[in-house]
Amino acid sequence: MCNVELCRLFSFKIYHSKLNIRSVATLDYQVSARKYRPGTFDDVIGQPHVVQTLVNSITTKRIAQAYLFSGTRGVGKTTVARILAKALNCERGSTGTPCGTCSNCLEIAQGTSVDVMEIDGASNTSVDDVREIRENVKFAAFRGKYRVYIIDEVHMLSNSAFNALLKTLEEPPPHVVFIFATTEIHKIPATILSRCQHYNFRRIARTEIVERLRHVAEQDQIVIEERSLMALARASEGSMRDGLSLLDQAVAFGGKTIVHTDLEALLGAVPQELVRAVIQAITAQESAAALRVLAQLLDQGHDLRAYCAEVVEYLRNMLVVSVVPSPQEWQGLIEASAEDLTQMAVDARSFSPELLQELLAIFTQAEDSLRLSAHPRFVLETAVVRATRLLRRADEKPGQTVQQTQPIRPSQPTPGRTGQPVSPQRPPQSTAPAPATSIPSRSPVTGNTEPPRGPSTSPTNVRSPDTAGEVKVSTPQASQATGSGRVAVTLNWEQVQEEVANASSRIAAFLERGRFVSVDGHVVTIGFAKQEMAARGMIENPDNMAVLTSICERLSGQTVRLRIAELTESDPSGPTMAQLRAAKEKEQRLVLFEQARAHPVVKQALEIFGVELAEVRSVSSQKEVEE
Repeated sequence: MCNVELCRLFSFKIYHSKLNIRSVATLDYQVSARKYRPGTFDDVIGQPHVVQTLVNSITTKRIAQAYLFSGTRGVGKTTVARILAKALNCERGSTGTPCGTCSNCLEIAQGTSVDVMEIDGASNTSVDDVREIRENVKFAAFRGKYRVYIIDEVHMLSNSAFNALLKTLEEPPPHVVFIFATTEIHKIPATILSRCQHYNFRRIARTEIVERLRHVAEQDQIVIEERSLMALARASEGSMRDGLSLLDQAVAFGGKTIVHTDLEALLGAVPQELVRAVIQAITAQESAAALRVLAQLLDQGHDLRAYCAEVVEYLRNMLVVSVVPSPQEWQGLIEASAEDLTQMAVDARSFSPELLQELLAIFTQAEDSLRLSAHPRFVLETAVVRATRLLRRADEKPGQTVQQTQPIRPSQPTPGRTGQPVSPQRPPQSTAPAPATSIPSRSPVTGNTEPPRGPSTSPTNVRSPDTAGEVKVSTPQASQATGSGRVAVTLNWEQVQEEVANASSRIAAFLERGRFVSVDGHVVTIGFAKQEMAARGMIENPDNMAVLTSICERLSGQTVRLRIAELTESDPSGPTMAQLRAAKEKEQRLVLFEQARAHPVVKQALEIFGVELAEVRSVSSQKEVEE
């Protein structure tokens, strides 16, 4: 060894010895992430595929010249790199189980080994830094068998630095091993990837993080609840380092005894009580209670997206509990404490798996909408109102889901329930009941003067502009009750829309985006397409529903209940209310055009001037003409 290298080694050891003396004097406390950092492969948590491969490669003497560790933060990349360096340079020889007590192992663990160079790729990005590495790899290891270069955040190197490293990386000296670590594998050039053995570190499971946190709490004599451990694991997002850091933060906040409410306030996490409160409101079909929960959530300053994600996860867990009969299997499918599992099982008893799937669809759609919406509160409020009314709509139609709203017409007449459609244009041809097509009470009939001759016809099929929008349920005698003892409901839907427009133009605009579906006794169903979620939410507002119900009851003279449903592909196709109104106005304009064109005065004017009639407008008075 030359004098220059001896001087460098001597000065290096003196510097680090001084640094260690200062650190012992000033830093008497170590954070848990450093204090409980794994020292052997057996202590590594959550990466069995990486550990097994590295141990086997060392045991069989199949050591690569370069390794690339990728994965999210805090999953053990740098820790495994240091353990690998100890395994290669242990005084007992290269082994998969380094002793951890020899001088080489201790120096590597303390970061003072001259044979293990840890380089920060974020601050050493230039070609000059790589050139220095190329010059130093020529020298053999001082004390160990290998010189190990650990470059953290290697994706921060410049393209020129990567290019300068290629040749050395492909054919390094036999005593050199490179270990790269990165959190952004997509930024690594393919030329570097092809020269390395790539190991992908996965996120650590919540159960494994909980076990490690419980071990650390026992060692440090920290009193903490099981659900608090699960909350820390959930907040760590698969990072063991983050979990240990959050535990230290909780101890600094509340001392050795950690209270769960204090922990939630510290983490800024959504309280599980508010999640269960919404679930309870859905079970009780209380829209007002659900809205109050959201108001409380906003008052506490929680993020609505995070809250919606928590609700989605809770509903998913309830679905798993409802379809998996064995409680022993829940632990492997649900990452939650035993207390939370018990609560989920209790809540899941109020829902069928089908209803839980519909609730999941509602809140998943709301979660997607929250990302782009300028009014996240309105989106989430609409979702909870839909969810709370889901059970109510399911109870109204036993044996059917909320989407099964297509009216069904029997092929054979039903005795005692036959009748003729009632037309407002002309009286019946005879006073005696004539044979006609049977119409069940939940089958809507269009306002045409002729009874239907074929299969069931959608109520939105318009045959005449004069009778468009007429919604009726006919009986043998209009003044008598139906077979169920209730008087049939008769509504002119165009008149309903006009009254709604006079009462509130805002409600009318949203109402026109839907379409009439069916009449079942006194229940009038209005359907909205899936993409019209906002319009449906506005109509389902309790105040707006009260306005619509009041108008329908006033025009029909009977008690009416409105039902809002989501249209599916199985529902009969037809135009919306806005399209119906536009079609009728167009047809009325055509009729007016033909009438004006046939008028003698207009015909004479067209002949004199030799022009064609372009447009006809209807005016209400001479005053409007003058204006």
